[in-house]
Amino acid sequence: MFDDRPNFRVFGTYSGQAFPDTLLDGLTTRLQGGPPEHWARVEVYVNTQRMQRRLAELFLQGPARLMPKFTLVTDLAHDPLLTDLPMPVPTLKRRLEIAQLVRLLIQRVEGLAPASAVFDLANSLASLMDEMQGEGIAPAVIEGLDISDFSGHWERALQFIAIVQRYFEGGEAPDQEARQRASVLALTLRWQENPPDHPILLAGSTGSRGTTFHLMKAVAGLPQGAVILPGFDFDMPARVWAELSDPKTSEDHPQYRFSRLLKALNLTPDQVTPWTEAAPQAAARNRLVSLALRPAPVTHHWRQEGPYLTELDRATEDITWLEAPNQRVEAKAIALQLRHAAELGQTAAVITPDRNLTRRIATALAAWNITPDDSAGIPLNLTAPGRFLLHVLDLAQPKLTSETLLVLLKHPLTHSGEGRGQHLRNTRELELYLRRRGPAFLTPQALLKWAEAQDHYRPWVDWINANIFDPWPEGSQPLEDWIAHHCKLAEQLSAGLFGQEGELWEQAPGRDTKTEIENLTKYAPAAGDVELIDYSAILRGVLNAGQTRDQNHVHSNIRIWGTLEARVQSADLVILAGLNDGTWPEPPAPDPWLNRSLRLQAGLLLPERRIGLSAHDFQQAIGAKTVWLTRSLRSDDAETVPSRWLNRIENLLNGLEKPGDDSWVDCMRARGKDWLGKVEALEEPQDTPLSTRPSVAPPVACRPETLAVTDIKHLIRDPYAIYAKRILNLKRLDPLTKSPDAPLRGTLIHDLLEAFLKTGPWASAEAAKATLLAMAEDRFQTAVPWPAARRMWLARVVRFADWFATQELARQASIITTKTEIKGEINLPELNFTLNGTADRIDILKDGTAHIYDYKTGKPPTPAQQLHFDKQLLLEVEILRRGGFLGLGPLKVAGATYIGLDNSPCELPAPMDEADVWSDFSKLIRAYQSAEQGYTARRAMLKADASSDYDHLARYGEWTTNQRATVIKVSK
Repeated sequence: MFDDRPNFRVFGTYSGQAFPDTLLDGLTTRLQGGPPEHWARVEVYVNTQRMQRRLAELFLQGPARLMPKFTLVTDLAHDPLLTDLPMPVPTLKRRLEIAQLVRLLIQRVEGLAPASAVFDLANSLASLMDEMQGEGIAPAVIEGLDISDFSGHWERALQFIAIVQRYFEGGEAPDQEARQRASVLALTLRWQENPPDHPILLAGSTGSRGTTFHLMKAVAGLPQGAVILPGFDFDMPARVWAELSDPKTSEDHPQYRFSRLLKALNLTPDQVTPWTEAAPQAAARNRLVSLALRPAPVTHHWRQEGPYLTELDRATEDITWLEAPNQRVEAKAIALQLRHAAELGQTAAVITPDRNLTRRIATALAAWNITPDDSAGIPLNLTAPGRFLLHVLDLAQPKLTSETLLVLLKHPLTHSGEGRGQHLRNTRELELYLRRRGPAFLTPQALLKWAEAQDHYRPWVDWINANIFDPWPEGSQPLEDWIAHHCKLAEQLSAGLFGQEGELWEQAPGRDTKTEIENLTKYAPAAGDVELIDYSAILRGVLNAGQTRDQNHVHSNIRIWGTLEARVQSADLVILAGLNDGTWPEPPAPDPWLNRSLRLQAGLLLPERRIGLSAHDFQQAIGAKTVWLTRSLRSDDAETVPSRWLNRIENLLNGLEKPGDDSWVDCMRARGKDWLGKVEALEEPQDTPLSTRPSVAPPVACRPETLAVTDIKHLIRDPYAIYAKRILNLKRLDPLTKSPDAPLRGTLIHDLLEAFLKTGPWASAEAAKATLLAMAEDRFQTAVPWPAARRMWLARVVRFADWFATQELARQASIITTKTEIKGEINLPELNFTLNGTADRIDILKDGTAHIYDYKTGKPPTPAQQLHFDKQLLLEVEILRRGGFLGLGPLKVAGATYIGLDNSPCELPAPMDEADVWSDFSKLIRAYQSAEQGYTARRAMLKADASSDYDHLARYGEWTTNQRATVIKVSK
């Protein structure tokens, strides 16, 4: 295939060229006119399965010919003939082995690391070991590093590194990287002894890893061998290539790895020739980007070479530069363009490493029934089976909340066999019960108590109790035991009450999840005995790493690629999204073992390597014909920083003169603003008139004939709430998760004081205080299952206990008897209405009068509020005067007082004789017995921003409180 015979043969492709297509075009040109068997003799090494598949797809498109041998570089690790080493150990198995060694080390050396960090440390240590094996670095090199500051951290790091030394000494089965390197060394030695005479190409690799770099050098020196570099910068001058020799300043440059290869082969950049004669899609743009991405030490070349850049109009005319206010708008604008491309029949691809952004884009496209072909797939922990397994794992918690149970019961894979409909109905009824009267933490007895009300719930509850409360293994157990128990429980919950096989492992996500679980089970013995926290970390890591794809319903022309996938594919429109520093490029991952200086000493990969690879991906992708460059100005309420590559392009272009007022960057941004305007127009709300403010007037016969004294405040402030609660019989559902809220605190303190009063009399205030605090400690211990809230509420009792005990002894001096939580009611025959209520406390005094008290754990209402709105205590006075409280008869009321029990305890007397409360109350009730009087929404709220349980029913927000209410008459 090659007639020339240089020492080394290296070709390159231009940025923006579709690499697989270009590779095949070059082969076609060189083999044209030759015998058919020449095609079959060609051997091509590629670095990804995607590249391998893409080449096979293109080849099968025709014409008919014999297919070359497309081989993955990593397949050499599994070639049994290249080396005598055993087959490589699966990655998962090796990481589980290392995790066991790390756990034993942490148990042996006190204070070395927390037990919860075992698997994070094991994964990081395994990655370091893979890198050392791939680069041919022995542990002795690490131990011999020059450490000027022999700190305790380095001593701890060496202890961890020492435990994996056994894997370098030949006594263990090799890892993937170790056998890969051994296979490559054996293959290159074989080639040196007996060079093959058939064409061997290594295509698409940058040589960033040591083993692949060694293979590239060997292939380039074969008689019919060649290395084909993707995205080679043919526009960069030789003097700049010479500046790329220092990794400390050039590792993050997109062409650094190629410079390193050429230096190793003793080649100059002008000896690298294009693989095909095809021109790049955007030659002018490639020249612009090449200059913009020059290494930092030579950016002064901008001044020298910038004025000589030509065709900048052509370089920028097909670029749209979009800067959205936030990521949501960025995703929406991209989705609009993708929809436009789909309508035109174009192929369009989004390239970004930001998976959160791609999910936003996919969500926006779903509004138009477009499902993009996402090459990354969906992580298994986000699929239905993955989430289901994690929900089942939550059952291992020592305390089970209603939320945990109902999330699992409502999952589509729970009870997915026979009787799913009845299961959902039962779940709904159980949820209503748990919201209204459920405990903070569930027990089998709590569920059985609910089932006793309806016999047909009992078999279903027995099924729940048998599975949900099935005890998990305790302490350290073999990993396979944890997996077996977990999967058995998951399958039983998926099958349902009648035991039929569920849908847990069906469809693509279920099958892929089952495969990962089976692999984990297969290699579980390598992990030894683990605890629940370890098992949880392992399972979550496996599900997070696993992926599933379902291409049955995707749009063939709309694609989402990661940076790795973009290297081997092309599209009519390329959108480079998420171009913010920290996203693209991503920051180097933290290394708990070696800093940058030590890595350089040891010959390991520098942190900037990933940035350099990302820069190369960017340089390749921006060379496409039509390109979008997008970023968001803010993320999570913080300003973002543009990607360093965007900054470089912008700074270079702004320094170049352009005819006219606008710069080239302004023109590109203007195109982006057009699309942002389309997003704004799409999201602009329609100009709809305000809704009417409701004042609902139901028939008089439907209006309530009984109200509690606590309802009167709402009847005055928010009458619509009374309409919804007492006429429509609608009540707000309690939160699913029980929490230590203010109403619960108030109820507990009321009950505490009621019980405390029954323990009197007391010898002294100190004795009363001690009794009160002891009772609070005892009651809160059982009634408040939240330790933090229990301590805070006890502290509140402590703050008012001394004051309350002192005041109580003073009150006791004039009291004959005390009634607590006493019910009362009074009828208004002329209005056919009954007012009822429960008084917190009524003291019968020695002079025959009575005193009413009401406890407030919050701030008591002011006298003005009591007179006009919060009439609860004043109405209780009227009930008592008229003999409405059971067993007391009519009494003269000496006083009515609120006892405030907040951080500043106080007594606030009610203004009993400042208004005719009963007359005003009668007028209020009489007014609402008129068919013309409506129940107005938010009539006189305490604060403008105060919320009501029925705001959504009244459609508050579609009208304002400045509007006059409209009476709406309704029938029964």
